[in-house]
Amino acid sequence: EALLDGLLGSDPTLAPLRRLVVEWTQGNPFFIEETVRSLVETGVLAGERGAYRLTRVVQGLQVPATAQAMLAARIDRLAPEDKRLLQAAAVIGTDVPFELLQAVADEPEDRLRRGLDQLQATEFLYETRLFPDLEYSFKHALTHEVAYGGLLQDRRRALHARVVETIESLYPERLAEHVERLAHHAVRGEVWGKALPYFRQAGAKAASRSAYREAVTCFEQALIALGRLPETRETIEQDVDLRFELRNAYFPLGGHQRIFEHLRAAEVRASALDDQTRLGRILGYLSTQFVVVADYVSAMGAGERALAIAMALGDSAREIEMRQRLAFVHHVLGEYSKAIDLGRKVVGSVAHDPLGARFGPMLTSVVSRWWLGWSLAERGEFADALILAEEAGRIAEDADSVSQACACWVLGLVHVSEGEVRQAIPPLERGLEVCQVAQVVMVFPLMTSWLGCAYALSGRMAEALPLLEQAVEQAASLFQGWQSPVIISLGQGYLLAGRVEDAMRLAANVLELTRERKERGSEAQALRLLGEIASRVDPPDGETAEGYYRQAIARAAELGMRPLVAHCHLGLGRLYRRTGKSEGAQRHLTTATAMYREMDMRFWLDQAEAGPAGGQ
Repeated sequence: EALLDGLLGSDPTLAPLRRLVVEWTQGNPFFIEETVRSLVETGVLAGERGAYRLTRVVQGLQVPATAQAMLAARIDRLAPEDKRLLQAAAVIGTDVPFELLQAVADEPEDRLRRGLDQLQATEFLYETRLFPDLEYSFKHALTHEVAYGGLLQDRRRALHARVVETIESLYPERLAEHVERLAHHAVRGEVWGKALPYFRQAGAKAASRSAYREAVTCFEQALIALGRLPETRETIEQDVDLRFELRNAYFPLGGHQRIFEHLRAAEVRASALDDQTRLGRILGYLSTQFVVVADYVSAMGAGERALAIAMALGDSAREIEMRQRLAFVHHVLGEYSKAIDLGRKVVGSVAHDPLGARFGPMLTSVVSRWWLGWSLAERGEFADALILAEEAGRIAEDADSVSQACACWVLGLVHVSEGEVRQAIPPLERGLEVCQVAQVVMVFPLMTSWLGCAYALSGRMAEALPLLEQAVEQAASLFQGWQSPVIISLGQGYLLAGRVEDAMRLAANVLELTRERKERGSEAQALRLLGEIASRVDPPDGETAEGYYRQAIARAAELGMRPLVAHCHLGLGRLYRRTGKSEGAQRHLTTATAMYREMDMRFWLDQAEAGPAGGQ
């Protein structure tokens, strides 16, 4: 660590690179210095010795030329049979099971053991495990790479293919344990017919533990392997299905450009086969992707076509999925009644098997409760929304990270919407932690935004504003749809913090955005925010504020957004009280109080009963 401090410096953003260098060099000072020098020469590091900064993300390291020459010379000094053994071990990997090496090297056991003793004596390999199976490891990752690089391509390919055959023969009942190793050796050995299924299995295994970046790598490799096989109807179908798996792995990571590319390619192939089942699934996925880019007309059209195909085919599972995708579109457009009707059907349809059906990478039983709960909360039906949120939490407890994050989110947003911010904070903090650990990028901005709202409403402004600002930045980089609620939340945060001009700028922009995209629910929220801003300036701009509040009430009433209607009456009551219109103030405060009491919104009821003394 002291050596790395002297070479790199203490910039915290270098922490992942430091770990990679230590792992790569096994702490060897010479290798560390040469590796850092190589990173500087290739432009990965910029700055001066002891004060470097990263210029780009580093996924792996290369052997520095000086270290490579030194190691290659050492390997060349080995006896020919020991060099061949070292290279065979290098093909297997940095960790080398004796049983596997024995089969691949094709040497008598006594000769093999003598060779291993010599490689240990010369510090190329060392014994790492005796039980249950004898295993060796390379002394340094750099040594492994140089030994591997010294193999001729044909020899390397043949050895990798032999490793695949050996693993299959040694562990026929345990192939699932070795699927990643099998995939690696199959592609290096150009055994394409085996590389395809093994990479596909490895990708599914990675996705099941929420390792989505690893899953993407595996599925992309499977697609490459598939491209090396003769084209038949079966391989075209596999191509389409692989792109579905890639879509589900990319989605939590926010890889929308790649998703569109894969779905368009899948559409061409499925159309060529006239495969209605797969075409319907593609349209369903495209529906969600169109929401991501805020093309709601296309989203609705694709979703309705997908639902029609599912109904024509009698595919009940796909029909459930498409109803959920359409519910999602209706919610974003502010059509909460339609979203609720569809959402209730979906929740009922999967009630018999909550852990069975999946909605992309998530459980359908969780995602349906998430969106249904949110739609219900917008309409003030908090009791039903809370039941759904708590059910989602129980279902997701032992499920994938995306389902867990969404369950935390819906519970938090229901509590925030109702005004129970102290109860909202723990699940939202837990959800944010899940997103960070599992790199669930897609959910991160919305989770961060709602947690920022909860902090702001509880008076924790120093924590709230950085989260709210981060949410807006991340949302802008990930999607166009869904941006409006995140921007509105930041505007509310700025207003609470007294940054009225910043709040006004955001509110004006987001109102224009919501009208352009016909996001009517968010439009109503933006109008209410503008009313709050106009009523908070000194002196209050009463006429402007009243105009915004009344527009917000009209739009919210049309959509059944009772909490928002109540908030607007509260705002008007406070405005009229401050501007000396006592009769109007009392009327609106009475209306707000009655509505809050009816919806059991106790936090907001206290605000209304406090009149002008209450905060936002």
